[in-house]
Amino acid sequence: MEYIWKDRKRFLGMPLSFTRYRLSEDRLFLSVGFFNIRDEEVLLYRIRDINTCRTLWQRLFGVGSITVISSDKSMPTLVLKNIKDPLHVKELLHTQVEEMKIRRRVHLGEVMTSNISEEDFNSDNDLDDSN
Repeated sequence: MEYIWKDRKRFLGMPLSFTRYRLSEDRLFLSVGFFNIRDEEVLLYRIRDINTCRTLWQRLFGVGSITVISSDKSMPTLVLKNIKDPLHVKELLHTQVEEMKIRRRVHLGEVMTSNISEEDFNSDNDLDDSN
């Protein structure tokens, strides 16, 4: 599999951790651990919001954190901590997310209503025909 972007969580600007991030054409991956490795992934078309945060210390070392909020059930919030050039990565991620939403023909309504249960659709309380 070919990755568009990959990086590691950094300490003092150096990639000295066992937390790895990768971005493919349609998914964002997280791998954590050395002996016991936990792998997570988020489908890009499920991402709803992307935020960046750069503290003073992070700016001094040229890193920052990106928070990804998605409609994914197993990982609704994913934080890419202390990555190099976070503003560039955010724009790269945003571009890929929008491209995947267009490819999969995901509409805003599908993303916004992804957490609505079937009971919400079956409720007759919202429909009052007394007018």
